Amino acid sequence: MGAVHFGRPLLRGPAQVMFLADARTGAVFCAALATADWRYGVYALGGATLGSGTARLLHVPRQRVEQGLEGFNSCLLALCFAVFLGVDRLSTALLAVVGCAVAAIATAAVVRLLRVWHLPPLTLPYCLLASAVTVAAPGFRRLWPHGDSLAALPRAASGPTAPRPGDLWRAFFRNVSQVFFLDEWYVGALLLAGLFLASGVAGLVACAGSATGVLTAWALGAPTARIADGTMGYNAVLVALALCGVFLAAAPATLLYALLGAVTATAVTPAVAHLLAPSGGHAFTWPFVLTTLGFLTAARSFPRLTGRTPVPAA
Repeated sequence: MGAVHFGRPLLRGPAQVMFLADARTGAVFCAALATADWRYGVYALGGATLGSGTARLLHVPRQRVEQGLEGFNSCLLALCFAVFLGVDRLSTALLAVVGCAVAAIATAAVVRLLRVWHLPPLTLPYCLLASAVTVAAPGFRRLWPHGDSLAALPRAASGPTAPRPGDLWRAFFRNVSQVFFLDEWYVGALLLAGLFLASGVAGLVACAGSATGVLTAWALGAPTARIADGTMGYNAVLVALALCGVFLAAAPATLLYALLGAVTATAVTPAVAHLLAPSGGHAFTWPFVLTTLGFLTAARSFPRLTGRTPVPAA
């Protein structure tokens, strides 16, 4: 019983990447990542454990730790290092250990800062640290042994823009798997199964967000390769989940609002990638963070979405 009680908060960390405090979902998520490479599952769970453990040592409120809210940013950060810096390198593991401890501190800082506006931290701590490491890594040979930097000037989109049916269904699942940096479609299918295991509503909203990301990218003329690999639509999945059922109650009005947010996040993704081109062009979840914070702030002016009458500005 003690082991089960100890393990549940740790498994909730990966699940909280998609806003679910369900240990079963976290276990499915880790297993899904392990189907691509068992070490990815280890990094995800290990990152959540280190982040939660650091928060516990620093006496962060127990409820936050037990709900997995101190583990999801460190989970993403550790997995990010594994994917982009090399999963089989000792320096990656050591950097992940230090980074996850720092993620707990960054999370506390962002929580306190955004509390002023009654906004959630989302994955902002992870984005800040991942972007900082991406910029800095080429300056350290033990972190970045690849020689050349990934820095590049933004370029206009090129390549065919007419996806085939096979591209579309793979993109639908890869939009989910790319939340965890992976482009294997079957990983996305397993992640969706984990979502449905915890909440049918969350699973359906994620599906709607993924479909919206695919359709938006296609309508705007994104290259087929970018649509098919999921890098255009994964932020749409997170935005849809956040705005329908998590921070706003699930309802027809909020679903439409969430899908508009998904459209916005998809359009914002290349803009963020171009701004970050000097450091490799990794958008991470910046489009999700920026879109969701903006839409949540605006929602306070819309009683149809919140059920509350907005306070007139002074």
